[in-house]
Amino acid sequence: MALGRIFIGVGGWTFEPWRGTYYPEKLAQKRELAHMGATMTGVEVNGTFYGSQKPESFRKWHDEVPETFMFALKGTRYATNKKVLAEAGESVNRFTSSGIVELKDKLGPINWQLAATKKFDPDDFAAFLKLLPATQDGTILRHALEARHESFANAEAVALARDNGVALITGADAEYKVIADPTADFVYLRLQGTTEDHEKGYSDKDLDAWADRIVTYASGGVPDDLSRFGSPPAETPRDVFAFVISGFKQNNPAAAMALIERINNRN
Repeated sequence: MALGRIFIGVGGWTFEPWRGTYYPEKLAQKRELAHMGATMTGVEVNGTFYGSQKPESFRKWHDEVPETFMFALKGTRYATNKKVLAEAGESVNRFTSSGIVELKDKLGPINWQLAATKKFDPDDFAAFLKLLPATQDGTILRHALEARHESFANAEAVALARDNGVALITGADAEYKVIADPTADFVYLRLQGTTEDHEKGYSDKDLDAWADRIVTYASGGVPDDLSRFGSPPAETPRDVFAFVISGFKQNNPAAAMALIERINNRN
């Protein structure tokens, strides 16, 4: 069975409760990203949502992790927190030209996260999607959009995202509506249901289920136990980016590594 590439990780790498649990005792803080690169295959960077990074920072991150590691970046809030998304062009371009291409082939998707109160407006949504550049300085950009208001759970939103090659992020195990339709040549999952009741964040049963879903997506299918709203997608292998976010954050690395182990054991 042909599979797209699979990248699994957590949100960020700086979190004090991980020190001495996920990170070895006395590991220097400057070595934490390198440790993550040795134990996971991706990370979602939340800091880029709140403020810009220097090109030098992106170059440094690139050099600290293996070739098989990917960085997904949260797009700037100044683009996605606008009342009218169609007016976000300047903010989008400022972000994509801020040096993110210094990540080179380790640059994963950009997560444009909408406010949870932002409702679906087909014209404004379509206008925003068209503002997202396909390339930056010769580097191909991949865009994903996290629509958290339930009004986006409809066939028109799915069709608009698919027409523009933008992935609708599947947020799961949270209060938000699950939209499982693939709308790009990759899938972006945010798993938000870890608890302190399980050492690995999720039960073994739930970890098995998510590993199954990830492999299904990577093979070109769509999990039949998640909510879909649009027409069936083309069944071709896709890259999958899956990040364990929120929930009981202290256990998120254990959940991500458990998923990586399960998927590796199937190959």
